[in-house]
Amino acid sequence: MYTTCESSDLVAFAAATDLSRARMFYERALGLPVAEYNDFACVLDANGTMLRITAVPEVSRASYTVLGWRVTDISATIRDLIAKGVVFLRYDGMDQDEDGIWTTPGGDKVAWFADPDENILSLTQFR
Repeated sequence: MYTTCESSDLVAFAAATDLSRARMFYERALGLPVAEYNDFACVLDANGTMLRITAVPEVSRASYTVLGWRVTDISATIRDLIAKGVVFLRYDGMDQDEDGIWTTPGGDKVAWFADPDENILSLTQFR
């Protein structure tokens, strides 16, 4: 018997050139507990979803969000992350407020930041 994707847990992946640096960011700044760490990957528990940061010789930077979190209070989350050294991104042509939050036409609030390898991450507070 096999399982289909619809009944299986998702595993998320991101790449890093320096696993110890990535571990510090994801564990200390974002608060994700480390489940496993070795020369090949840093595996984190992202609220029940496995996040596997894989060691690579070079990261090809995506111009889009690769990982995102749904939050209930985006402003408070941003303040907490800024206090831990996270820098939020600003984009030309996006009407972002003083915290870097862009409000979608539907009313959702989104802010972006990058990990040490410049993978673009986001926070979203849905309406």
